[in-house]
Amino acid sequence: MAVSGDAQPSFATLAAFVSEMGDLAAKLFAQVLTVCDRQGLIGREMFAIDGVKLPSNASKARSGTRADFGRQLAKMEKAASAMLSRHRDADASVESPDAREAKKLERLQDEPKQLRDWLDAHPEDRKGSKGSVRLSNRTDNESAKMATSKGMIQGYTGAAVVDEAYQIVVEAQAHGTGSEQELLVPLVEATQDLRNDSTAIAADAGYHCEANLAALDAAKVDPLYDKTPKPKQAARFKPEDFDFDPEHKTCVCPAGRRLYGHGSNCVVNGYRAIKFQGAQQDCVPCELRNQCLRTPEKTQTRQVAFFLGKAEGHESHTDRMKVKIDSDAGRTMITRRFATVEPVFGNLRHNKRLDRFTLRSRAKVDGQWKLYCLTHNIEKLAHHGYGQ
Repeated sequence: MAVSGDAQPSFATLAAFVSEMGDLAAKLFAQVLTVCDRQGLIGREMFAIDGVKLPSNASKARSGTRADFGRQLAKMEKAASAMLSRHRDADASVESPDAREAKKLERLQDEPKQLRDWLDAHPEDRKGSKGSVRLSNRTDNESAKMATSKGMIQGYTGAAVVDEAYQIVVEAQAHGTGSEQELLVPLVEATQDLRNDSTAIAADAGYHCEANLAALDAAKVDPLYDKTPKPKQAARFKPEDFDFDPEHKTCVCPAGRRLYGHGSNCVVNGYRAIKFQGAQQDCVPCELRNQCLRTPEKTQTRQVAFFLGKAEGHESHTDRMKVKIDSDAGRTMITRRFATVEPVFGNLRHNKRLDRFTLRSRAKVDGQWKLYCLTHNIEKLAHHGYGQ
């Protein structure tokens, strides 16, 4: 209203304004944040981190790997070839092809061309954080297919860092990934200039991993959450399925074959361990290979390790985190984190009606996310800053 002089611009004008903001949204966000800081609305005692997954202007049906798209292309070309053959037969006879069939043939010929052009423009699959293949998308290749409580969506994760004092969003980023572990370090690094030595970082279970804790420890940041792994159904034999004798240090596999010692004084992730390995003459012809080996066509023998307790003098970042979480201050901080960041998402999604991103490409979606977050900050500024 202020920018338009209390006019009522068309929805198309507003859509074009949001779409063309680009880096301007980031600059405006920083300027509003500076004003909030000058008004004393950033306490710097605790920053709460969380994210919300929202669908975007991308088709979920057009997601897949290059191999998936290759199979689709072959199927389309086969269907187009069969229909073209029917048209040739119809042309040779007295009857002419139906107009609907002709339109369908045109579409079948056009879609393979678009798919072929896309494959030529993207010679490689998208890579995940650990080198795995991430699904591509032909309408917006920077978006991601993500699982939510309401099913699978094609969209982006809007991540935010919120200060506890007045719920000011001090950092807002949109990422085309559903893995929260990838987002923690970029968010923490982006708030480096706003934190002080006593600022605590609180994030939920999805951001936890040993690598993130190590990165926070190196950056001298106080993290305050942990994740308890959920039990998974093992598809292969676990160490518990092997008959291990700690006194005589022997091990027998589920097939009844004795394994030989492969290391009796090892340290794995801070724990003392003893390792065993099967003999090639026993493992290669074994009928239980598919239940024992992850890749039986490549791996010849099974290795298994049994842990004997923590190694002396070794304490992982996760061990130190457990002590913090179990403390009274840690338990209190968990509740404060939830009460700090969740109301912000409630305001954006319910009051501001941000139920989906309407743009394509990470740069434009990131600008749209920052625009909503800076609007939230302006409201806080009006109620708690200049408004007082």
